[in-house]
Amino acid sequence: MTPRAADRARYDRATAHLDAPVALVDLEAFDANADDLVRRAGGKPVRVASKSVRCRALLERVLARDGFAGVMSFTLAESLWLARAGFEDVLLAYPSADRAGFAELAGDAKLAGAVTVMVDDVAQLDLMEASRAGGAEEIRVCLELDTSLRLLGGRVRIGALRSPLREPAELAELARSVARRPGFRLVGLMAYEGHVAGVGDAVAGRPLRSRAIRLMQSAARKELAARRAAVVRAVRAVAPDLEFVNGGGTGSVQHTAAEDAVTEIAAGSGLFVPRLFDNYTSFSGRPAALFAQPVVRRPGVGVVTVLGGGYPASGAAGRDRLPVPYLPEGLRYDPQEGPGEVQTPLIGSPADDLRIGDKVWFRHAKAGELCERFDTLQLVEGDRVTAAVPTYRGEGRTFL
Repeated sequence: MTPRAADRARYDRATAHLDAPVALVDLEAFDANADDLVRRAGGKPVRVASKSVRCRALLERVLARDGFAGVMSFTLAESLWLARAGFEDVLLAYPSADRAGFAELAGDAKLAGAVTVMVDDVAQLDLMEASRAGGAEEIRVCLELDTSLRLLGGRVRIGALRSPLREPAELAELARSVARRPGFRLVGLMAYEGHVAGVGDAVAGRPLRSRAIRLMQSAARKELAARRAAVVRAVRAVAPDLEFVNGGGTGSVQHTAAEDAVTEIAAGSGLFVPRLFDNYTSFSGRPAALFAQPVVRRPGVGVVTVLGGGYPASGAAGRDRLPVPYLPEGLRYDPQEGPGEVQTPLIGSPADDLRIGDKVWFRHAKAGELCERFDTLQLVEGDRVTAAVPTYRGEGRTFL
């Protein structure tokens, strides 16, 4: 029996009492992945990206482990909800225009002490100031640095379109704007190198493309390390008490951690290891989060149909954004239909061994987005479900 076949047998036994659709997290794999993130971080704390987990119970589990500290959230409403639930260090990774949320933040000492908001424009400070509604609490602020690699004199850009702030002088000027405003305190700096951390460099069947990605990422790491160090020096000259400099992502943990200027690493997808993280030379993890759909039809030889399954991930549309049939091994989509909204045909020789009601296990393309489809995660240890915990959706929270 192959390791994947053994996993399928375990998951089927563990969930035999549950009807599909069902989602699970293999806690042994989850914990092993957490240990690997800590190892690669080399002693620097790992801040957990909540968008890649979207389950409070699992956030609490990983934050209880040595080597992890703090949450990186994705909306202000989520940040406030987590802070009210007892999470004491929440960094909002994206700017917000949630006026009601800012009024709540500025009016509550506990929330203001726990939540740090992201800024890359003076206009965002203006919006926060206008939203206070009488709240006088000091708002903690983090600046975001653009990490993109610019080539050919800036005519070619590689990296996400995020912050407009790129050069040390630009970040120092915004730092001074924060320092001049009563009611705000600059506490952090963040830089997410998605073109390094979130792009696999070992694409199956594409050796030339893989080599090109590795060359790009090597150049990007060198350029960013030098620029990030200069930015940190410039910002610390304005705010010497800066509490943290956050960088990284699952795919670049060890590289970013090696920079002296960085004090903490961000990661989250590496806990679940979705399919987009299969193609890396820098690390390998264990798939920890899966979902199952039930076989409901047998249209012919070598074909079964499962209920639903069309759960594409965000990003530029493409096959890499689709979930993949994982267990049993050897199933694939019908190229004319793909994964469907209400039914999904699957073809391949393993189909002939599947019966009506059997489970087919899938891996989602990205990490936390799976939890937008399920309200409960079954936590599996060995071949038993030891707990069933709500996702954000299961707690009635859909923040985006």
